[in-house]
Amino acid sequence: MALQARRFTSDGVLMLHRMALRVIPSLSLAVTEDAVRRKKRIVMFVPGLIAFGVYRLAKHVVPIADPLVLLMVSSLVAMVTSLVAYRVGRSASWPVIVRQDGARLLSWLAGWIGAVYGIQLSLLVLTLLWIMNYDYLQHPEGPAMMAIIISCTAVARDAFEIGHVRKLSVLGRPFLTFPDGAQFRVLVQRRGWQLGPWAAVGLGMGALASLSGVAITDAQGSALAQLLSVTVLGGGLALCAYFGGLYPTVPWVRTLRQTAPGELLKYWWWPGMAFASTYYLVAMGLLLFVARQPTMTPGAAALMGALVTAMMAVYGYYLGDRRHVEDEQAPQLSSGMLRCPFVMGILGKPVGPDGAVGELTLGKTETKG
Repeated sequence: MALQARRFTSDGVLMLHRMALRVIPSLSLAVTEDAVRRKKRIVMFVPGLIAFGVYRLAKHVVPIADPLVLLMVSSLVAMVTSLVAYRVGRSASWPVIVRQDGARLLSWLAGWIGAVYGIQLSLLVLTLLWIMNYDYLQHPEGPAMMAIIISCTAVARDAFEIGHVRKLSVLGRPFLTFPDGAQFRVLVQRRGWQLGPWAAVGLGMGALASLSGVAITDAQGSALAQLLSVTVLGGGLALCAYFGGLYPTVPWVRTLRQTAPGELLKYWWWPGMAFASTYYLVAMGLLLFVARQPTMTPGAAALMGALVTAMMAVYGYYLGDRRHVEDEQAPQLSSGMLRCPFVMGILGKPVGPDGAVGELTLGKTETKG
C-alpha cells in the first residue's frame, strides 16, 4: 500500500492541480457530480467562517498590516484547512489515511495545496485590489480579511476534491492522472524536446506583451495594460499548445482551424486566460508586497510576462497530452468517465491520428469519410 501511495506524490507545480481537476475528463467528472458539489459547498462555507474568526483574532495579536505577517497567517490557516478538507473528501479516519496515503502525500498536501497555494491566492487577491486602487499597504484591514478568507475557501475546495479523487482511487476507480504534478515531471524529463519550442515562444511573446504598459505613467493603468496583454497572449498560446499535446502527430494549426470558434473561445477563456492572468497577478504580488517595490520596471514586467506565458504554453501542452492519454485508453474506460463538463465539445471536429476529421462524442472520436 505504501508503494501504491508513493506514485501519487511528487513536487508540487504552480496551480496545475486546479487545471487538471477541471480539464482532465476523468478527474472533472469525479469532482463535479451533484452529490460532491453539494458537499463541497459546505466544505467551503465552514472554513470561510472560521477564517473570518481567525482574521478578527489575528489583527489584535499580530501586525496584520505587515505583508509577510499576513501571508504567514494565511499560509497557516490554509495549511490546516487543506488537511481537514482532504479528510472530509477522503471519508476516512486519520489512522487509515496515514496508513494508506503515506506521509509524503500528506506533506505535499499540507505544504503545497495548503501553505504555498494559500500564499499564492492571497497575493492574487491583494494585487487585484491594488489594481482597483484599493491598496493593502494603505488600507490593510479590508484586503487582509479578503486575502485570508478567499484563499482559505479555495484551498478547502481543492483539498476536498483531491481527497475525493483519492478515495475513489482507493475504492478501485481508475485514474490515469492524479493532480499532484507527477505526470508533468515525467513529461518534462522524457519529452522536454517537445516542450522546448513552446516554452521558447512563450518567453518571447510574454516579454513583448508585458511591455504594453510602458507608455502609461499611472502605475495601476500600466499594470492593467500588462495584465491584459499577457492574459490574452498567454491564454491563446496555451490553447495552441493544448492541441499540440492532444494530437502530437497532427499539426496543431490544422486542428485549430477545424474546431468551432465557440469551442475555441471556451478553452481560451478557461483555463487559458483565467490562469495566465492568475499567474501574472501572483508574480506582481510578489514584487509589490514581498519585494516591496512601489512600481514595476520594464525589465521586471518583461521577466514576469515571459515566465508566465512560457509556463502557460508548457502547461497547455501537458493538459493536452494527458487528455490524449485518456482518449487512447477509451476502450478500457467508460464513455461517462471521459466526459468533461468544462471542455466537452472542445473539439467539435477533431483530427485523428490518420488525418481524418471526426466528431467528439463523450471523449471518443467517430471518423467521417
